[in-house]
Amino acid sequence: MNYLAHLYLAEDTDESLIGNLLGDFVKGHLHNDYSPEIIKGIKTHRKIDAYTDSHLNFLACKKLLRPDRRRFAGIIIDLSFDHFLAKNWSHYSNVELGEFCSRVYKVLLEHEQTLPQKLRDRLPYMVKDDWLGSYKNLDTIGLALEAISKRLNRFEKAKPIKDGLEDIKRNYLELEQNFKEFFPELISFVDNYRETNFNTRVLPSADLFVK
Repeated sequence: MNYLAHLYLAEDTDESLIGNLLGDFVKGHLHNDYSPEIIKGIKTHRKIDAYTDSHLNFLACKKLLRPDRRRFAGIIIDLSFDHFLAKNWSHYSNVELGEFCSRVYKVLLEHEQTLPQKLRDRLPYMVKDDWLGSYKNLDTIGLALEAISKRLNRFEKAKPIKDGLEDIKRNYLELEQNFKEFFPELISFVDNYRETNFNTRVLPSADLFVK
């Protein structure tokens, strides 16, 4: 999953929002560089990624992509799922998307010194261009894929990522249907994971999951 989904699945605390986002930026063994609640968020992020990568709906989506893009299919599907979450936000939350994104940006800015340098470098652009809220626009997904392609330009085979939006558009309805089947199951997985490992059973930070 990408940024928006991980933040949606966080608990409604500053540290949980930070931790669930940092999973994309903090790799390897977790030392005591962060508070226990942030570490909990990072661990949750990693469990979400592992669950997603092995889920039948996610695997079905990857097979829809053109063969020369499948090496990086996970990146393309992750972004498409953030698009579908943003587009269908009102089905999953009673908090408006803009309000949720504003809260996230406020938390990140207030705790900027806690963030890894890579995220701190991106933060001004994330806030200025409203990366999270803009995922509901397909053009933004295309721009994100192009930016990723440039960052990975040292890998010759990463070039097809740039045009990954073509696959999303071509398979749009099937991708969206897979997302809608998958996401409620992911929410249940996260809830059960927290209850089992941290003795907490709470709704995501986006307030209420609208069933």
